[in-house]
Amino acid sequence: MTIFNYEDTEALGTVISVDTATATIRVSDLDRLKRLQVNRLVVLQSSKPGQHLIGVVVRITRKHEERVLDPEADVEVEFEPSANNLVKITLIGTLLDRVGQKKNLFRRTLETVPEIEANCFSLEGERLTNFMQVISSVEMDGPKLSLGTFTLDDDAIAYLNGNKLFQRHAVIVGSTGSGKSWTTARLLDQIAALPQANVVLFDIHGEYRPLKGDAFQHFRVAGPSDIEGKRGLDDGVLHLPYWLLGYEALVSMFVDRSDQNAPNQSMVMTRTITDAKKAALVDPKYKEILDNFTINSPVPFDLDSVLQVLSDLNVEMVSGSSGRDKQGDFHGKLSRLVARLEAKKSDRRLSFLFQPPADCMKMEWLTGMVHKIVAGRGSQVDGKGGVKIIDFSEVPSDVLPLMVSLLAQIIFTTTVWTESSKRHPIAMLCDEAHLYIPERAQVDSGDSVAVEIFERIAKEGRKYGIGLVVISQRPSEVNRTVLSQCNNVIAMRLTNVDDQNVIKRLLPDSLGSFGDLLPVLDVGEALVVGDASLLPTRVRITEPDNKPDSQTIAFWERWNEPEPKAGTENAIKAWRRQSMV
Repeated sequence: MTIFNYEDTEALGTVISVDTATATIRVSDLDRLKRLQVNRLVVLQSSKPGQHLIGVVVRITRKHEERVLDPEADVEVEFEPSANNLVKITLIGTLLDRVGQKKNLFRRTLETVPEIEANCFSLEGERLTNFMQVISSVEMDGPKLSLGTFTLDDDAIAYLNGNKLFQRHAVIVGSTGSGKSWTTARLLDQIAALPQANVVLFDIHGEYRPLKGDAFQHFRVAGPSDIEGKRGLDDGVLHLPYWLLGYEALVSMFVDRSDQNAPNQSMVMTRTITDAKKAALVDPKYKEILDNFTINSPVPFDLDSVLQVLSDLNVEMVSGSSGRDKQGDFHGKLSRLVARLEAKKSDRRLSFLFQPPADCMKMEWLTGMVHKIVAGRGSQVDGKGGVKIIDFSEVPSDVLPLMVSLLAQIIFTTTVWTESSKRHPIAMLCDEAHLYIPERAQVDSGDSVAVEIFERIAKEGRKYGIGLVVISQRPSEVNRTVLSQCNNVIAMRLTNVDDQNVIKRLLPDSLGSFGDLLPVLDVGEALVVGDASLLPTRVRITEPDNKPDSQTIAFWERWNEPEPKAGTENAIKAWRRQSMV
């Protein structure tokens, strides 16, 4: 049975003109015209039985016909202009009552256009809710994903297709204070309700710490105090030891490309690290690994021995043809490499990288760490923690892109090497993505390494069951290639013109006018467009059960409070020990 059981008496008006993708409606009833709003959905009769055309109101006008009075007429005529109420509609799809065994199927195509004098009806209330369930393919007896309600009709719940939201990647954007974190928390609430949920959120500022419950598991990248306290995974502390870094990351971190000896340094470092990793695989049980070994193989090795070999080569003297010693091939050419290695190794800010606990230097450690991060809720030992929140707030900004992309690379690589029959889908939510997936990245820098990794995930992740959600307040500063792979847009208010233009380019051509809404959206209101919804919709985000620590501070009210607040002493202590714990 069709969900559109309109009576002719309910019609707003009739079609008076039509072209390829637009139609103009004349509305004779002024009261019905007043009820219409721009961006509201409407239904038009199709020329084919069993079909209805769906459109969006883009313009409402009330024009008066100009009639010229005859100056030679003997009879005085009272002039009363007749109203010509017009509504311009953009056609965006067709609802078919039945296709084979399927009922009420929406397609983003126009198989027909409305005929002249075809009726047009408003889409609201229960009909709007039923229609949105149809276009998001929501099974009534299965899990439903809803971010909130429609702005133009609070009685209608806005459903999204959870499969397509993560299969086709998504972007959540909005200026600071627009409700971006609130929206992310609402999405996590919905995911947390699923028994086999599997999501990793890169929390750059620690604002998602308040999210609690069996579905959430928090990890914090280790700080200096964690090394001294010998805290590890069981304490919610994550170490990312140096031996996990790939070739490109190692070169970007230790080799200065401006040095004329950079090629020699890269070659010698690669050879030395390769030898160190092979030395760790001398046990016969590692023969298969050794036979298929590469520089990127995640094998623990002794960094001190590597540093010693490089130092020795830097001062090496060899016998010459005359019997006198002469400088070796790399004498004095590795000085800057050795200095950078020593400086990084002794930097307490990077203790999570260069001062890992003894357990992290064992081959079996990686299996346990990856399982905690990559496995779904049901596969965890305690059956908890389908939503893994990784706190990067104590990671220095200069290595942040490398560290976030390192974890993303581990997730991607592990999933790729998992048997397809045992592969469990996982989504990565990248908060503040502009900080580590930048549009502008210097060649051979940590930024460029991160961008290359995320570009690959955006392009190839879908086939391996990896979804990507890019979250940012500055979409104009996020890598264009990654954004172009996101077929779902959840856009909060954006006031910057450059940011608006980026999002407008992600919208279909027929929906370009919806980009004009970006600067006028209310706080907590989002424009949702993409494969997960098919139709452009303005959604008022429902309050999340678990609120992030990102509420905008009320300056005026705080300044007017009678009780003072100060935490300077503790702040200085935390600053000096480089830890909030």
